[in-house]
Amino acid sequence: MALPPLNQNIPQRYDAVDADLASIDGVLSTTRSVRLRLDFDRHVDNETILDCIDLAEQGPGGGNQSSRRWLVIRDPKVKTKLAELYYQSAGQWMVSARDKLAGTDHRNRSIMNSAAHLAENIPSVPALVIPCIWGRHDDSKKPGLFDSVLQSAWSFCLAARARGLATAWTSAILTAEDEMREILDIPMGVTPVAMLPLAYSKGTAFNSVPKRRAAEVTYYDSWGRTWEKRDDASPRKVSEGPGAICEIEIEAPPEIVWKFVSDINISAEYSEEFQGAEWASGYTKPELGAKFIGTNKHKHIGEWQTTSTITEFEDNVLFGWAVGDNEETAGARWRWEIDELHGKRSRLRHTLRLGPGASGLTPAIESMPDKEELIITRRQEEHLSNMRKCLSAIKVLAES
Repeated sequence: MALPPLNQNIPQRYDAVDADLASIDGVLSTTRSVRLRLDFDRHVDNETILDCIDLAEQGPGGGNQSSRRWLVIRDPKVKTKLAELYYQSAGQWMVSARDKLAGTDHRNRSIMNSAAHLAENIPSVPALVIPCIWGRHDDSKKPGLFDSVLQSAWSFCLAARARGLATAWTSAILTAEDEMREILDIPMGVTPVAMLPLAYSKGTAFNSVPKRRAAEVTYYDSWGRTWEKRDDASPRKVSEGPGAICEIEIEAPPEIVWKFVSDINISAEYSEEFQGAEWASGYTKPELGAKFIGTNKHKHIGEWQTTSTITEFEDNVLFGWAVGDNEETAGARWRWEIDELHGKRSRLRHTLRLGPGASGLTPAIESMPDKEELIITRRQEEHLSNMRKCLSAIKVLAES
């Protein structure tokens, strides 16, 4: 079947050499869920919405099947029905959480305030956009369903942002999918994936927000292996900051998990290398600047002791230390981090960065410089093995 000509409002051809990276990166880094700054009074015309959908439809899809469909909700009565369903699904919890956290310094106070504001004002949003796709998720693990629609839904949000519009990615209403289907007459063979409130933003300038740096969430060649800086054109070197990261989700709140990770001897019971630690003279507990002496044992290296200094510390959140006096000259840097999850749950993250100073690796590398890459790889494997054992044990302890 011959397809109609492309929308003349979108580029027919684009050469990357003409890219204005500042503008592109600005849109990418400042497009987020907007709730408090939605302009309920300014009209959003259909042509602008369709332009955004045309751009979103340029996104890739499995088998190039053109299976995405878009619902644009403008009817006040339909918006009210969806608003009531959204409120029942999650909005009432958001409002309750906002009221409970009001006047506190809880880190979720701001987000609950904005989430509750949206939940109470969905009927006032100029349009609700619901991206859908032909197909049903049957747990078969076959690709080609959500991976053919989510990227286009986000492209819609980016296109809207570039036009001075704002969106909020919401999915809580999908827990009431049957009721949503009935309201919108969605066929059983079609899957809605989100609901995007759409409006012009009050003001067009938005800030990017702090996120984990790419080096903290990117693994190389296998899960958990990290590099602070990596030159793919050369063999791996310890000067590039090799490391390891392990994470695990725990059905316990941060304060319970903290009891275990703030114990400097917690790893000794589960690691094949770390034998235990004791506080250095003048120190009795974990706090910024405190020092402790650790004992380690390795079949190829022997037994040795190190003095570590706590360089990062926040109760129930963060415990980091440098093997040595500071991070600038440390032989290694270690860190425990606890992320609070919904439902009194936690994600525990254990991080290791080797270097930049001399460590137990240094003599081995100096004696066999041609095998530096192999030495680093094996050391990462050893650390990952011990770290995973420790995290699994902490999960059991915290959940029991």
